[in-house]
Amino acid sequence: MRRPAVRTAGKAAHAAQAARAQAPAHLATPKTAGHAAARAAAPNRKAAASHAAPAARHSGSRGKGGVPHGLAHKAPHAKKQWPFLIYDSVTPTAIPGSHHVIATYATGTYAASLGDVAGRKAVLWIDTRGTDPHAGALDVEPGDATPSMAASWVFHRLQAHPRGHAVLYTMRSEWAATQASVRTLPHWMQSHVRWWIADPTGYPHVVPGSNATQWYWGTHYDITTANPGF
Repeated sequence: MRRPAVRTAGKAAHAAQAARAQAPAHLATPKTAGHAAARAAAPNRKAAASHAAPAARHSGSRGKGGVPHGLAHKAPHAKKQWPFLIYDSVTPTAIPGSHHVIATYATGTYAASLGDVAGRKAVLWIDTRGTDPHAGALDVEPGDATPSMAASWVFHRLQAHPRGHAVLYTMRSEWAATQASVRTLPHWMQSHVRWWIADPTGYPHVVPGSNATQWYWGTHYDITTANPGF
């Protein structure tokens, strides 16, 4: 979500505004998830930059070459679903541990390769351009997809994966415009949208009306708290 080129401006905007029991179906297990084409690791990734942007593969769907796009990792016999954490970065190898749910880019300058997420518990792949309906999330922020692109991306994602979710990552300043775009869609599609809102206060929380909130912006990765059903 936050690319290095956008991060400083994004933080200023956010500062002005604010101044697991089970992995969801659109979180793909790296062993079975594949992107539409083999993604080369971005050559100029900045080691000190992290980004979350929301995309994942929907369970059972298949990308090019018949590679499954998102078989969910499920916690067996879970009696309750608790909020869980998502770690996101433009450099997923910088995220410590292998047990975290992580998020990284499927498209754009900072697109990650499958090798970058090897061994991870579950991965949420993020589309920054509005061109990949097999990604689990769309990054709506300056420099990436625009609010007006959200409806088209959600439409194509849910046409491809009608039982899945369409995650929209955005900042508070872009949220209303993105919601207005989504309201042009059929009601059943609107009900499948999940909101991932950036609100980097440094304290774990979920913004009312959202399904997940990115509350921590770090040097190498960001952290989000996601509600069950995200």
